[in-house]
Amino acid sequence: MSQGNGADDHGDGYPGVGRVLVVVPTYNEADNIGVIVDRVHRAAPAVEILVVDDNSPDGTGAIADRMAGVDRRVHVLHRPGKQGLGAAYVAGFGWAAEHGYDAVVEMDADGSHAPEELPRLLDAARDADVVIGSRWTSGGQVVNWPWHRQLLSRGGNLYTRVALGMPLSDATGGFRVYRVPALARLDLDSVASQGYSFQVELSWRAHRAGLRTVEVPITFAERERGTSKMSPVIIGEALWRVTLWSMADRRVAPGRGRRDSAGDQRLRWP
Repeated sequence: MSQGNGADDHGDGYPGVGRVLVVVPTYNEADNIGVIVDRVHRAAPAVEILVVDDNSPDGTGAIADRMAGVDRRVHVLHRPGKQGLGAAYVAGFGWAAEHGYDAVVEMDADGSHAPEELPRLLDAARDADVVIGSRWTSGGQVVNWPWHRQLLSRGGNLYTRVALGMPLSDATGGFRVYRVPALARLDLDSVASQGYSFQVELSWRAHRAGLRTVEVPITFAERERGTSKMSPVIIGEALWRVTLWSMADRRVAPGRGRRDSAGDQRLRWP
């Protein structure tokens, strides 16, 4: 069930990009969601927000509903239970396509992704299909992370870069902009990944489909309120899937997938 006012009377959107929907998945983010929505609209008043809530026990969905009731730029998509980050984003992407948006943004609800940096990502999207807010490219940084988490993230990205042959510094980063027509080329219905591996999978699909991907340096900060959803299981899934994708890549080389009659590269999964 969704709430909000659909696609009517929202102007021309963000200059050079069009109508933008920021997709914010939530599960028990009652302490954060109001602050994040306010910061997004202060930074980029022209964008709209879709809160995708997985029936949060702490009432996050009800808070989002109240915001949607007074602000036409806020919408809510309620899901029956906790189904994972990747599934939440795919649902949000589908909602964006259905309602005629030109671009969608991935953003965490916990404040790790600074809404104040959103305009720089959207500016880059004027000439790109995918924009990744990168912690590890030149100019990016991480705040309040212990050394072992930084080492894990850097090491995971290095392994991903080598295994999959993607020229990305931060394939696991979750602060992103996608052009909606570009998403249509990624066969989202077949995506089963969650967490870090969801971000890697979409990066890999975009790379193999020949989409224009750019990285913009960001400052990533550890959440100040609430509980992190990261776990060894999520990290393990990412490493396992990257290894499988790398093996699949080697099996289809040098063709790197097949092309349809229109010439677009399409992915074929094992």
